[in-house]
Parts: sequence; structure tokens; C-alpha cells
Amino acid sequence: MRPTVYGPRHAVSAGHYLASTAAMAVLENGGNAIDAGCAAGMCLGVLLPDLVNVAGVAPILIRRADGRVESIAGLGHWPAALPPDVFMREHGGTIPNGVRRTVVPAAPDAWITALQRHGTWRFEDVASFAIRYAREGFAVFPLLRESILAHRAEYERWESNRAIFLPGGRVPEVGERFVQSDLAATLQYMADEARAAPAREAGLEAAHAAFYRGDIAAAIVAHQKAEGGWLSAEDLAGFRSRIEPVVRRPWRGHELLTCGPWCQGPALTEALLLAEAAGIGGMAHNSEDYLHTLVECVKLAMADREAFFGDPRFCDVPIEALLSPGHIAARAAGLGARAHPAMPAPILGALSVPAASGLDLPLVEADTSFAAVVDRWGNAFAATPSDGSWNSPVVPGLGIIPSNRGSQSRPDPAHPSGVAPGKRPRLTPNPAIMVTREGGVMPFGTPGGDVQIQAMLQVVLNVFQFGMELQEAIEAPRFASYAFPSSFAPFDYFPGRVAVEQRVAQPVRDGLAARGHEVKDWPEITWLAGAVEAVLSLPEKGLVAGGADPRRPAYAIAG
Repeated sequence: MRPTVYGPRHAVSAGHYLASTAAMAVLENGGNAIDAGCAAGMCLGVLLPDLVNVAGVAPILIRRADGRVESIAGLGHWPAALPPDVFMREHGGTIPNGVRRTVVPAAPDAWITALQRHGTWRFEDVASFAIRYAREGFAVFPLLRESILAHRAEYERWESNRAIFLPGGRVPEVGERFVQSDLAATLQYMADEARAAPAREAGLEAAHAAFYRGDIAAAIVAHQKAEGGWLSAEDLAGFRSRIEPVVRRPWRGHELLTCGPWCQGPALTEALLLAEAAGIGGMAHNSEDYLHTLVECVKLAMADREAFFGDPRFCDVPIEALLSPGHIAARAAGLGARAHPAMPAPILGALSVPAASGLDLPLVEADTSFAAVVDRWGNAFAATPSDGSWNSPVVPGLGIIPSNRGSQSRPDPAHPSGVAPGKRPRLTPNPAIMVTREGGVMPFGTPGGDVQIQAMLQVVLNVFQFGMELQEAIEAPRFASYAFPSSFAPFDYFPGRVAVEQRVAQPVRDGLAARGHEVKDWPEITWLAGAVEAVLSLPEKGLVAGGADPRRPAYAIAG
């Protein structure tokens, strides 16, 4: 559908084309991958306002040209005043829409932290692109209109949300200009505070203070109290994103880097290692054996995610054991020619399996986007900003929603990802980087909730097993398994369910059904299958490649 783009210096791929142009402008004017990636990431909070929030989450993975690797969690924690049993006691074991699902907004801090540690540009310059698109607007694209239509009832619930997403009481049309004046003013206030500082570092701290301790924080706290939330001034003032260990594992001479088990990133690593142990290397692309094996490997990795993953500060996640050769071999040995009828039990512990959902197809949260950058020096940046805008109220006058990512915690405090004061939800957004045996890097990621690691797994194999050019690897037809509890409330579970884009041959889909998979047909190409963005440096060719998924308004640019 599109060409792979190549440049001799740098490339970017982001979930909206204007975010990509912002990152490219930074690169062309001397900024590095971190400057450019933060500019793109902030833009995504403006350009995809239904899927990403400026005050949401923003996990970041960075690999410097000298080999240093770092993950910035970009994920907030539950307020200190949260009653741990409140959702079980007052909400029937559910996490309701509204401010009670609010955790500390982390994205502003994540961008600032990345710039402080690895960037070169001032905050106000990096933020200028997001401010421009908030103030001047951008064209409504089909998926934005579709999303607002699908969630119109939720947007109607709060006056502040209606004012932005239903201007004049109607859903905006494709091609109409979408303006967010309050959001522009919020970002401009942070930029003005940064500009008034005498030096770059002081400016970054001033922007941080403006959000977490200044007028923005005061407005957030007042709104939370008025709506019955728990977020306090102390929660905001003391927040800093954690610098977390990176999970690294070799694979076929390459090295896969993911964030830790506070997100689902290590499940990608486990699924890839399981597929390797199961003999995926000898199978034909999207053949019946290939898809069956990948689906079953995803089930195993997601079962371990369900049983163990959570905030490592609050629960013991045996990540070394889960990714050990012995565990991978033992897990892979249980794979058979037929589909496992349910979520497989873990080897290392117990697993509580919920009741199956009766829905025809899973209800998918459309939120999240992605940005990948590789610069002329070889630095690689990957970020997966997120948080939707229909299930919590916009703070009047600010144009932002403090992170509603509490929807990914379990209401029961006993669950590994259960709620607790100061604890972070288990996050689906999970940026990744592949370091190639040729010395290149490939930052990559996608929106899609629980589909994320599955889409990423398929693209990795398309590139590094089947030798596809980057854009071809991204556009190839995909599947997704739903044979595990969703990461989003109400945590729907579909034993045996696998959705497949109809470009996969009908005999293959029929063969999967004959093996016991409950096959549901997607359209030939759908945003439900994720929207992978990736940049791949090719040192042996002196080029950097970029690819972007046509399933959403993502674009890649190289220079």
C-alpha cells in the first residue's frame, strides 16, 4: 500500500502524520532522537485526542548510540488516599468510569525526564509543535470520527468532554478542523514557564513544576475533589517516573529489548522465545502450522502475564525464571497440534481463570499510539503514549484528562495487578527495540491493548525470519488471540478465540477452526489488528528505513 521510506541520516514513524513531521523538523534542525521522539509523543496527545492524552501515560525505551539502554516508566500510581477495597466494596468488583479510575498523570513527567537525561532541546521548543496543532487545529480523520461516534454517549456524560468532542452538539465531520484551545493554553503555560528560566535544565524543571506543583496541579486537584476522586496535591508534587530495568534477551544473534513486567513487554519476549522453541523457524509464513503455533505461544505468554505481571515494587515477578531456557522449553513441550481449549495453567504458580464472556467479538479499547525515531548518530527512541478520553471527565479549562489508566488494575487487591495506594496498574503500552546482529536498531511498537505484543511479534518475524522489507512486514495480514482476560475493565475473557484478517487464505482459517480455534473473521485490513510503527537502521547499507501502518493515520518519514 505504501513504500518503505529510506534516508541516509534519520527516520521517524509515528501514529499521526503531523507528529512525524514534527519529529522530522527536530531532526533536520540538529535535534537528536530523544528531542524528536518527545516532540512526536507530545503531538500524539493533541492529534489523537480520543486515543492519547497529554496527561496520560507515556512509557519510553531509549538505546543510546554507545549501547546504553534505559526505560522511563511514564506510568503513574494510584493516589495515596485510595481505599484498597473500595472497588470490591462499593462498585461490585468493577472499576467505574469517572475520576475514581484516575492515577497520577505521568506523560508530562516522562517527556521532561527523557529530555533531562538524554535530550538537547529546550522544553518550549519541543512542545511548540503540539501547541501549534492544539491552537490552530488539524483535520478530523476517519478513525477519530468513528471513535467519537462509537463513544458519543460517554462523551455526552460530561459537559467539558462534550465541548471538545461534540462541538455544537454534533460529531465533527471528516476533514473538519479540530481545535483544542484549552489544551493549547495548558501547554503554552508550561512552555512560558520554561522560557522564563535562564537555562535549558532550569526550563525543564520549571515546566515540570508548572504541571505538578503550579496552577495546572491546583486545577486538577480541585476538579478531582469536586468529582469524588482521590488524587491530591501531594500525589502530584512528589511524582517522578521511575527509571526501570530493561528486559534483554538474545534471539538469533539479535537482542530484543523491552520494558519490565510493570507493563506487558516481557510477554513479547516470552512469546518470541516460545515460538523459537516450538520450531517456528521452519514454517511457512501465515501457514496453518505457523499461525496455530504463534497463537498457542501467545496463549502461554499471556497466561504467565495474567498469573505474575504487576508493579514489581508490590509483587514478586519471577521474570528471570519465566524467560529461562528451562521454563521456555517446558512450556513449549506442552504445545500440540490442537488448540488449548482455555488459558493454559502456569508451571510456576496458580492461576485464577475468570468466566468466559458471551460477546460475539471482544470489545477493544482503541486508545494508544506510538512513535519511533533513529537519528544520524544511531540513538533509538521508542514511546507508546496512551489514555482515552471518553471514560473520564476533562478538567474544565485545561483540556486534559488526568490519567484514567486505573482501568488496567484489577479491582481485587489480591490480584498481582490489583489496586493499592501507590501501586501502578499493569500497563499494556510497551515500546520495544530490536538490536540487530549487523549493529542496527529497530524501535517498534503499536496501539491495540492486548493485541500489541501479538502484532509486534508478527512484524518481528516478518522482518527477521522472512526477510520482508519493513513496510511489507507491517502491512502483512495479522491475527490476534483473545484466550486470556483483557487488560481493560471489565476484563473480558474468550477461551479459544482468535480473530484473523480475511487476507489470510480461507483454507488456513478453516484449518485453524478444525484444530479447535474459535475463528472470527476480521475485515481484510482493520485497526483492531494494531498499527505498528517501526524504524530500522541498516549500517551495512548506510541507510535508515521507516515503515508505518496504514491501518491508522500513521506515517513514516526519512531524511
